[in-house]
Amino acid sequence: MVKMRLVRMGDKKSPVYRIVVVDARKAATGEYIDKVGFYDPKSDPVTLTVDVDKAKDWIAKGVQPTETVKSLLVQTGVIEKSAKLSPAKTKGKKKKK
Repeated sequence: MVKMRLVRMGDKKSPVYRIVVVDARKAATGEYIDKVGFYDPKSDPVTLTVDVDKAKDWIAKGVQPTETVKSLLVQTGVIEKSAKLSPAKTKGKKKKK
């Protein structure tokens, strides 16, 4: 399975990220197939550059972006925001009877 995810780079306490297409079985900082964009959350204003054509092409091929990458792609207009990006990660508490 191929995913679109962030790869952390930069120095200690000053992270910058690449948005890459990678085989899901590879290590988080391992070899990637293609670089799609760049994200720097520490700069003011936040730097976010995405190659829109590449991103749309990979999504059309069936690449699944992670939740964070999906929200970044919504910000840049690559994909449209759905009513709910994904199901909630937490389960509700069961009520005692």
